[in-house]
Amino acid sequence: MSDILQPQLKVSFRKSIAMGPGKAALLDSIAKKGSISAAARELGMSYRRAWILVDTMNNCFVSPLVETLTGGNRGGGAQVTEFGHEVLVRYRAMERKATASVRNEMSKFSRYMR
Repeated sequence: MSDILQPQLKVSFRKSIAMGPGKAALLDSIAKKGSISAAARELGMSYRRAWILVDTMNNCFVSPLVETLTGGNRGGGAQVTEFGHEVLVRYRAMERKATASVRNEMSKFSRYMR
């Protein structure tokens, strides 16, 4: 399969995208950095955009994927919940399966691209 042409799995819920590649990357980064703002910087997005994505995810699922921590001497922070980690693992598994299932078609389809 071409390095350029990749399928993307997006999971819609009502009128929102509950999970997709960008939200998964944001969850990974929050888990690593312990902060929405640090994750946003790492991904090159504004804090506002990252917060909107987190809020969307938290509102789409039965439990929050990200919890914010109350500030103190060192400020607040954020953490991916146990449920958030489970959702991320399942999303990554679906992503791998979806990519594998269309590998041959994507290879052929890539011939149509510039």
